[in-house]
Amino acid sequence: MVVGILTVELSLGDIFSLKEKRQIIKSVIDRIKNRYNVSIAEVDKQDLKRQATIGIACVSNSSKLVDRQLDLILDFLESDGRFAIEDIYKEIL
Repeated sequence: MVVGILTVELSLGDIFSLKEKRQIIKSVIDRIKNRYNVSIAEVDKQDLKRQATIGIACVSNSSKLVDRQLDLILDFLESDGRFAIEDIYKEIL
């Protein structure tokens, strides 16, 4: 069994309230969860308006499949114009 972990720190630009931030993060989480069938959650910086950290995990029997899945998710995040990616941590166990 292979487990992949991806932690992504996001910087949200012109956000004026936590409600607006949560709407964006919830939208991203729901889209990734539905499209890629992974476990995903906001794991840090919940009370900061312009920053967020999301954690993603997937399990497979192939490390190549896990790596490819996490790369596709990262590409999806990079294509979203509502935020900038500040830092990425990827680990395959």
